[in-house]
Amino acid sequence: MSEARNLRKTTYRLYPTPKQAVALDALLRSHQQLYNAALEERISAWSKAGTSISYADQCKGLTLLRHDLPEWADAANCSSQQMTLRRLDKAFAAFFRRIKAGQTPGFPRFKSLGRFPGFSFK
Repeated sequence: MSEARNLRKTTYRLYPTPKQAVALDALLRSHQQLYNAALEERISAWSKAGTSISYADQCKGLTLLRHDLPEWADAANCSSQQMTLRRLDKAFAAFFRRIKAGQTPGFPRFKSLGRFPGFSFK
């Protein structure tokens, strides 16, 4: 029998210096732009070619993006960017689950910086 794991979410309150606040804002902006770009990629792939893009496909694309554009590699670490892609994947999974259940689906939306909740680390 598997033993139930007791997982907890930990949230830290930061009190950054002005220089650190600018860096954190830039980090948040890069995650928001990644989320919106990944959402746009999924929408355009479906509308233009009728193909679905998975989380794994987008992670491969992220690897290529980080290789070709060093500013994306410097913006944030790869695991936190993968967690942003995972968040989008979970939004799509919930969307399709609600469609299957006959509920109001609520398609994943583009996020403005003010409505982007934050970023995660593995």
